[in-house]
Amino acid sequence: MTKRHIGSTPLTFAPAAPGRWGDIEALFGPRGACAGCWCMFWRRSRSDFQKNAGDRNKRALKKLIDGGAVPGIIAYAGDAPVGWCAIEPKQAYPSLQRSKAKHVDDRPCWSVTCFFVARPWRKRGVTGALLEAAVEHARKHGADLVEGYPIETKGEAVAFSSYLGIARVFRRAGFKEAARPSANHPVMRLPLAGKKA
Repeated sequence: MTKRHIGSTPLTFAPAAPGRWGDIEALFGPRGACAGCWCMFWRRSRSDFQKNAGDRNKRALKKLIDGGAVPGIIAYAGDAPVGWCAIEPKQAYPSLQRSKAKHVDDRPCWSVTCFFVARPWRKRGVTGALLEAAVEHARKHGADLVEGYPIETKGEAVAFSSYLGIARVFRRAGFKEAARPSANHPVMRLPLAGKKA
């Protein structure tokens, strides 16, 4: 497990794996993080996503993990799961690949597509620590480039959009803006020189 601190609080980070499914269930809760998503939003067409919201999305995520995919990183405070960051090679997200607003060029990259932090742990730096752990995970698995699609905010984040992350958090992690297809949604990138951690 990777370790980091937020303030004086130690956090550990681990890739999603079959033995951690119970932790994902506990973290996401009965709503599947948000509206039955279970982190399947970028993996399905919009119509399929709506039809499968809830238990079907949950089963689909479990099937991915049981099949050996690692769709994200889990943050722990002690034994308690407190946060999630979805990161995989961009080709794992068909809906993302079809999005003109999220396209810069055809360079292979890993994509950070979602954050979810347990309510008592929000606004404490967990998202930034998760992002750093996710980048480390991508580097260890051969990524040359990591891409994210955060929201640009001047004050409080809009709850619906903040699952994509906040631009200033990406900047603090070394990401640079690669494109700005809309006023509040930059595409941000981090090249990984010297890939091995």
